[in-house]
Amino acid sequence: NILICGHAGVGKTFLSTCIAGRLLKMGKSVIYLTSYQFFHQLEKNTFRREAGEGDILGELLQCDLLIIDDLGTEMNNTFTNSRLFLCINERMLKKKSTIINTNLSLKQINRIYSERVSSRIIESYLIFHSYGEDIRVKKAFSGSEP
Repeated sequence: NILICGHAGVGKTFLSTCIAGRLLKMGKSVIYLTSYQFFHQLEKNTFRREAGEGDILGELLQCDLLIIDDLGTEMNNTFTNSRLFLCINERMLKKKSTIINTNLSLKQINRIYSERVSSRIIESYLIFHSYGEDIRVKKAFSGSEP
């Protein structure tokens, strides 16, 4: 499990997708979702699942690697907090790998999502801090100066 923290544009998503690509080549199952998509799918699965739709929660808990990108950009509430805890905890118990990308610090994760969530992240995730300039901004302005 990996938590990648850092400002916007420092390569968190790029790094995660590189790891995902390598695992896909090895025949592993990978699900990549932005935090908005992640919580939207869980909300839909919980409250509005239609006949014939698959169990997305089961898929999220069973895939070899789950990537949750931009944690902290979704609207936070008790549902998102409880579902994030459920997912992190169940995937830990099943020994499934998770990568979480965020602009938040551990202190902010603790405050926003709960001590239970941050405690499990501290216990079972490698924590990487990505530093540098925003690559997207740097690309946009490269060559624009005389």
